[in-house]
Amino acid sequence: MGPLKGCRVLELTHIMAGPTAGLMLADLGADVIKVEKLTGDDTRRFVPPQIEGQSAAFMMMNRNKRGIALDLKTPGGADALRRLLKDADVVIENFRKGTMERLGLGYEELRKGNPGLIYCAVSGFGRTGPYATRGGFDLIAQGMSGLMSITGEGPGRAPVKVGAPVSDITAGIVAAMAIAAAYAHKLRTGEGQVVDTSLYEAAIVQTYWQSAIGLATGVAPGPLGSAHPLNAPYEAFATADGWINVGAANQANWERLIGLLGAGHLNDDPRFATNEGRITNREALAEVLGGYFPARTTAHWLAAMEEIGLPAGPVLSVTEMHADPQTRARDMVIATDHPVAGKVEAIGCPVKYSATPADTSRPAPLLGQHTREVLAEAGFSASEIDAMLASGAVGETVA
Repeated sequence: MGPLKGCRVLELTHIMAGPTAGLMLADLGADVIKVEKLTGDDTRRFVPPQIEGQSAAFMMMNRNKRGIALDLKTPGGADALRRLLKDADVVIENFRKGTMERLGLGYEELRKGNPGLIYCAVSGFGRTGPYATRGGFDLIAQGMSGLMSITGEGPGRAPVKVGAPVSDITAGIVAAMAIAAAYAHKLRTGEGQVVDTSLYEAAIVQTYWQSAIGLATGVAPGPLGSAHPLNAPYEAFATADGWINVGAANQANWERLIGLLGAGHLNDDPRFATNEGRITNREALAEVLGGYFPARTTAHWLAAMEEIGLPAGPVLSVTEMHADPQTRARDMVIATDHPVAGKVEAIGCPVKYSATPADTSRPAPLLGQHTREVLAEAGFSASEIDAMLASGAVGETVA
């Protein structure tokens, strides 16, 4: 199943950015083998919540993967990884710069035994530049990228982080895209390469619109709440029983909106007649429009806007989103059968293929669940695996 069937990936990552990349590739059919330290990915300890003692966070990020446990600081563990990498297409790591080299597992060393290896490094700031040796976290990347300066209710307020770890998740998605492109190159040429991306760059690309403004004017945009820096009205309004997002992001939709509200006179107001005027007078516009919506419920406004073709949507909680019929119709909540936790729901694959559909049926692995299986595939005998387990070079958990 999946367009990447036949691609083997060794994922030496933890927490979120690297595991996101592995998850995306696994959903698309790659055989992703998660390599954990003997104590496991730190996300296994991100609790609560737990399901039958298993971290919900870990199970979310690591379904569809097989799992092995290695101590890379031991000769046996490092040797096991080298043997696995001889037949791998991709390795993903998110250690600090120099860590893999100190273990004798850097790209230049690994490519000697596997010239077609794609080596993906996901880090805080990338492998070059003055910050290359720094560690990085989503919060730090959001702050340094400018994201926190444009997120929040308005000027003069405390800086606000995007609620989701957007630099982590985006870095993982960007890494998966880059790996897929490098894999296409490898299939044509047999040549591997280094793929290098970071949380910092992933956060920067979230600022496209604001950077367009800043680069063109020299003025740094600030936070606008739910509003858009280049279109108005394009924001959330309070209704009689909740909130509704209204996307009147062009002149035709603006005229639909004021017609629906019975506010056609606003087109005669020079402040609001054009998009440029509406942006310049955004606060005044929001105040005027905000007076109309509390008269009716969110459901009323949504039905009325759908009837006239005006883009709009409710502001849902995460659990309301899970239950939404569109979410379910697009298989964006899926279930796997975990050997300990039982039925576990997770977020599904966001891309649909007509000929090579994604497969999201494998649950997240127990720590070292597939150690014996994967090492046997690499040519280790049962006695060699037993010796490695006894020495502490590798670990396993039997389901």
